[in-house]
Amino acid sequence: MLNPKLKLNPKIFNDDVEQVPIRKGFGQGLLIAGEIDENVVALCADLTDSTQMNFFKEKFPDRFIEIGVAEQNLVTVASGMSAMGKIPFCSSYAMFSPGRNWEQIRTTIAYNDRPVKIVGSHSGISVGPDGGTHQALEDIALMRVMPNMQVFSPCDAIEAKKITLELAKGIQSKKPAYLRLVREKTPIITTEETPMELGKAEIYWMPDVGMAEVGIIATGGLLYRAIMVAKELEREGIKTKVMNLSSIKPIDTEAIIALAKETKKIVTVEEHQIAGGMGSAVAEVLAQNFPVPIEFIGVKDRFGQSGTPDELIEHYGMGKNAIKEAVKKLIAKKI
Repeated sequence: MLNPKLKLNPKIFNDDVEQVPIRKGFGQGLLIAGEIDENVVALCADLTDSTQMNFFKEKFPDRFIEIGVAEQNLVTVASGMSAMGKIPFCSSYAMFSPGRNWEQIRTTIAYNDRPVKIVGSHSGISVGPDGGTHQALEDIALMRVMPNMQVFSPCDAIEAKKITLELAKGIQSKKPAYLRLVREKTPIITTEETPMELGKAEIYWMPDVGMAEVGIIATGGLLYRAIMVAKELEREGIKTKVMNLSSIKPIDTEAIIALAKETKKIVTVEEHQIAGGMGSAVAEVLAQNFPVPIEFIGVKDRFGQSGTPDELIEHYGMGKNAIKEAVKKLIAKKI
């Protein structure tokens, strides 16, 4: 069942569940953040509408800078503005930022601990027809390895809005961060009342009764598929818990260990290369604290290609059947 404490969307299992691009939630959150604090500024690399910065641009044209197709310049200008007391959000496709300008992010932002928010839109395989050159499958690994850098991967548009707002205020306005967004419409899982705390993971699905046999840890747009699988497995008599790990760095070590201690088996689900991604971060936590068998759902050391988002998710082994098979594989193992 859905965790009743989290006030999740009761329509999540309906065929007509509302679907909204996660990047739109970022655009809405940035606009609100700009209304709250005049130090919030926005910079883009010629992809304003695609990254949903257009809302901010229209309301605050004097606080928006169109850098053009110059991603290295995008982040260095943002770093300079942060040094002058601004709270910069800079956006592009994830393949270009952080893909093209990683060294500039490392040296001018992370190395100097500048509070720039790097927003990588159109991440993962679900960019679809744009093909392998535009499908960022390595960005979590690139960004989480950087000292001082935080990494967030929201599960829906509402959570993206909340994370954006949090990054713009309080202590978070003083820290660098990477916000990972996908292009396609994604089912709305959460509500405005669903609690969200940076650095904290939440259990979104749990058994009606009894203990879970397998823990599923998912991030980003694939969380919806993980929840659908958990519901189907429940009907088959297999009990699982599904965790939303939208905060990849800082990571909720305590929650991950608690889930592993209960289930003794973990499946990680992400739209990213398995090597270096969210699953690797989970494995690092468990290797040091409570080692258990793990199955990793993600891209297995391959580049993307053109296709529809659903075709590609299935082709690269990240669909519902793949998640279900991973759960059953772990259950079949004798520990």
